[in-house]
Parts: sequence; C-alpha cells; structure tokens
Amino acid sequence: NLLKLSRPVLTNDDLEKLKQSQHENFRTRTIPILFDIGEGVEGVRKAFERCFSEAEQAVHEDYSMIILSDRGINEQMAAIPSLLAVSAVHHHLIRVGLRTRIGLVIETGEAREVAHFALLLGYGASAIIPYLAFETVADMAINSSPVLDLTVQDAIDNYMQAVEKGLLKIFSKMGISTVRSYRGAQIFEAVGLEPAFIEQYFPGTASRIGGVGLEVIIEETFKRHQL
Repeated sequence: NLLKLSRPVLTNDDLEKLKQSQHENFRTRTIPILFDIGEGVEGVRKAFERCFSEAEQAVHEDYSMIILSDRGINEQMAAIPSLLAVSAVHHHLIRVGLRTRIGLVIETGEAREVAHFALLLGYGASAIIPYLAFETVADMAINSSPVLDLTVQDAIDNYMQAVEKGLLKIFSKMGISTVRSYRGAQIFEAVGLEPAFIEQYFPGTASRIGGVGLEVIIEETFKRHQL
C-alpha cells in the first residue's frame, strides 16, 4: 500500500491529515531528533541510537511512515541537523534491511532554500514539512504592503510553487525528471567532511578532500542553538 503525493513539500495541514489518519495502512509515528545539550556529542550519539531503535520498532509494528521532527527545541534540547538525521536513519534502515517497508518524512525548521530540499530528498526523505519557512512566509504576507494584496494561503502556495520549480531545475541538470528517481540518489560530493564521518552517516558519498567530523558539526550546532 502506497500513498501517492502530488508534491514532495507538504503543508502543516497535510502533516496533520497524515497524523490523524485512521486508515490501518497509513499509520504514522513521530520520532524527535532532539538531544540534551548538557550531554554534548555523547548526547547526540545517544539520540541517534534512540532514533534508530524507534525507527526499527515502527517498521516491526507495521507503521507506514516515520516523521522525523525537530519541533520542541528549548533551552535544554537542541536539534540534530536535519540532513544528518535523515541520512543517518535512511542508511541505518538500509543496513538492517527495513528501508523499503516504511516512508521517511522530515518536519524541520531548517529547510528554506531550494538546495536544502534537494539535499533532504537526495538523502532519502520522501516528503518535507518546512514549518518555519511557512510561518515566515505567512508573517511576510500579513505584514506586506497593501498594494500586493496577498493572502497567507496565496503566499504559501507561491512559496511551494517556487520550491517545486527550483527542484525541477536542479533535477534536470542531472538529467533526472522525477522526484522518485532523485530520492535517495545521493548525487552530491561532500566538501570538508572527514572520511569516517561520511562512512558512518553519508555512506556512498564522494569526499575527496577530508575535513571535520561529528564533534565540530555539533559544536556549530551548539553555537546556533545559543544564538
């Protein structure tokens, strides 16, 4: 049983419909991608293990979709970068032979530019809910010039249409014409990431230069969280 989406970017309303679905073949499970900043990098590794365990459990309990979510950030809890979380869970499920049995959706405040959506799709996400981008666009519409006469719904529709057109442009440069062919294709090269980090969280990605690992990435996450 498959749920066919008309677009890879979903609204908050679309997500609620998925969550509230009573259909036995379309049950969803939300997995937070948050970690305790007081535990540092070790807290991130614990969060990964929890996400992996909950994802496997969701498959065995016949859920049809996993929703990775970074909602719930506060003073104590920060979010694992969304691309890192998607790729890590995607590849873990591949390693244990369960990936084809469940859909992977990401609900994140990070995705805002077309390249962000392309990366999330390229590393395994089936759909993306950029809730903070929607809230920002809505705020811009409410406070926009009266000359524009733009409703919130119009503004969100324009944003989604722009993202879709941008994605098609990115796909076409690689000779790809559908989201289905692009999803999980990993047509990227990493720049500035160490081989061990790539092998663990982004296996199969070319990384010829080398660079930083999980510790530095989480250190940057801490700085953004403090801001």
